[in-house]
Amino acid sequence: MEHVFDFLRAALPWIAMGLLLAVFFARSTGKKKKEKKSDDYGTEGMCLGMCFGTAIGTTFGNNSGIGISLGMLIGLAIGTCIKKETRGEDNDEKE
Repeated sequence: MEHVFDFLRAALPWIAMGLLLAVFFARSTGKKKKEKKSDDYGTEGMCLGMCFGTAIGTTFGNNSGIGISLGMLIGLAIGTCIKKETRGEDNDEKE
């Protein structure tokens, strides 16, 4: 059983990186080139996911590298699902 955990510790960062690249390329091919702003919370989700992933990774066995990568992946997935509220152009110019 110990060999299985060793394999998972070695393979998990590569699996997380592959999933992150799959999400990144799926998002980039579906967007139009004319859009300037993203209309979801993907970036904010990645930042919060990295913070929470580091905290959880260091709490449970000092695996901060795996925690950062998995937190970023989960944060990106959750942030992409949440759409931003659209404001009118008048509100953007006033602020």
